[in-house]
Amino acid sequence: MAGTLPYVNQPGSIIKILDKIKEAKTPDRFTVDFLETKLGFRGGNYRQFIPLAKKLGFLNSDGTPTDLYKKYRNSSTSKAAIAQAIKTGYREAFERNEYAYNLSKEQFKGLVVEITGSEPSNRVVQLTCQTFESLKSLANFEASLPASHEEETEDARGAGTLGEEMDEKEEPSLGLNLAYTINLVLPKTEDPAVFNAIFKSLRENLLRR
Repeated sequence: MAGTLPYVNQPGSIIKILDKIKEAKTPDRFTVDFLETKLGFRGGNYRQFIPLAKKLGFLNSDGTPTDLYKKYRNSSTSKAAIAQAIKTGYREAFERNEYAYNLSKEQFKGLVVEITGSEPSNRVVQLTCQTFESLKSLANFEASLPASHEEETEDARGAGTLGEEMDEKEEPSLGLNLAYTINLVLPKTEDPAVFNAIFKSLRENLLRR
């Protein structure tokens, strides 16, 4: 079954929008209204950026910006964030060649044709390659991203759980052992039946575990 790779009809617009994203405040939700009113990009072709951003991992399905979106806005992690976004959006390409970003334009085009099953002259193939190149121009695949707050919290939680499990395993089990002494005063009698009755009662009522 042929795969699909993300693209937009105006690949050149991607860089312009991403530049504006750095300047604008992070919205609660990245909507068409935010794109048009706050960023200043009006028109149907510009709106294609929103589904592209979702495929890249910049936006959640409901339009809320992800941690990757926020790291892109940070100048110190911007290029690494774009690199991660490309790997997310073009996952199929990187599964076939983990160094897809090092391929020449013709080599990458061949990879797109292989994945999509389209003809090399197909316009979608051309737009896919152009979209990839536009994003790649902003990326640094050698840079690494610091762990997100959510990942750090999850790691700390996991470490705490592991420590608790180890403590539980190392802690010696405590048993409760009771001992008691019975002082029995026997009556003066030579009838063995009396003694038998006394010891039978002890066995049934006090010595039973």
